Amino acid sequence: MVIDPGVWSESEVALDGVDAVLLTHEHADHVDAAKLADALEKRPDAVVYTHPAVAEKFAGQWAGLTVPVSPGDAFSAAGLGIQVFGGWHAEIYREIPLVPNNGYLIEEKLYHPGDSVDVPQGVRIETLFVPVSAPWLKLSESLDFVRAVNPRRAFALHDCLDNDKSASLVDGHLTARSGCPYERLAPGSTIVS
Repeated sequence: MVIDPGVWSESEVALDGVDAVLLTHEHADHVDAAKLADALEKRPDAVVYTHPAVAEKFAGQWAGLTVPVSPGDAFSAAGLGIQVFGGWHAEIYREIPLVPNNGYLIEEKLYHPGDSVDVPQGVRIETLFVPVSAPWLKLSESLDFVRAVNPRRAFALHDCLDNDKSASLVDGHLTARSGCPYERLAPGSTIVS
């Protein structure tokens, strides 16, 4: 399973052998439509799960391979149980239209919020991926998100825009103030539950 193989992802590697793709929303840093279409040609049994608006937007490229899912839905993908949370992408600027954004809880343990800091209600999160760098985000929002979710551990997400200095600053604050173990993973890292 792959979540959000966007234009800044290592899509060729990430999508090799993919069975299921979860897309949080339509922005290019979360979905590289052309690379995903190429990967799906090689894996005709693979399925893309995404918000109905995103499925509709890319229907021509992934016809028959997309399953629309919305907040409140639950389904199985690549043998894993998935619950959908969220609703909308965080506001970038009042003149930029909001787009739907799904957050995904995998196996009732790991939560990926996409571009949102909406707290999933009624569930206990073991592992949280927390957005740490974005045009729509402040450090205080990342910290408040982690504290509100209260996971066992948190990992950086949406960190492509960070340089070494900003990453060090953000990581220092999240390590000191999030209330749980926090880490920024290197590409290719594996986490164990």
